[in-house]
Amino acid sequence: MDKPAYQALPLPDRIRLPDAEALAAAETFRATMARRHSVRDFLPDPVPQEVIETAISAAGLAPSGANHQPWYFVAIGDPAMKAKIRAAAEEEERAFYAGGGGDEWLKALEPIGTDEKKPHLTTAPWLIVVFQQRYGLRPDGTRFKNYYVPESTGIATGFLITALHLAGLTTLTHTPNPMKFLNGLCGRPESEKPVMILVVGHPAPDATVPAVAKKKKPLNEILTSFPPQD
Repeated sequence: MDKPAYQALPLPDRIRLPDAEALAAAETFRATMARRHSVRDFLPDPVPQEVIETAISAAGLAPSGANHQPWYFVAIGDPAMKAKIRAAAEEEERAFYAGGGGDEWLKALEPIGTDEKKPHLTTAPWLIVVFQQRYGLRPDGTRFKNYYVPESTGIATGFLITALHLAGLTTLTHTPNPMKFLNGLCGRPESEKPVMILVVGHPAPDATVPAVAKKKKPLNEILTSFPPQD
């Protein structure tokens, strides 16, 4: 990537809240995200393309290594293309659940209740395939290196899931293994690696979630704090 010379700009946006307001804002956001659930039962009800594209635009605002923004998203609402993705994904999943995933992995999935059948891939109105760009290509075809690619793409995907949730939509992260078939179906180059299919829509009236999914680690199991010393 041809980079322009460094130029410092004044910080365009500043948000500083009083401590009480900051805590209230953090608590409100936590409560909002606590209502986010992964489901596998979707309605076929349409979702405007503009909503999907705006959420992806928000994902594109994420920080990235050297600002290379090494991600690409393919939004799929076409029923025929979704059917092809489902067929290819279920083929991989059949091999996985037949033993290809290994005993330990399959055992870990038992409380989630998943199997090789993936009807949500055709029922939900949108699939978003997330690609990470392992390296970039200049207009002349030469390569340039991207940095912190998995980390950057993971942050952008978090932005995307949050944006969709705030828009009142439900998502499911689906990761068939392997996923190489998505390059061909989505017309993406070898330089990009598919990492996830994000299923997007509204939950069906009879949608369920696994009980185990509601068991989140408490704060004392995910945090160590070293507070300021008096």
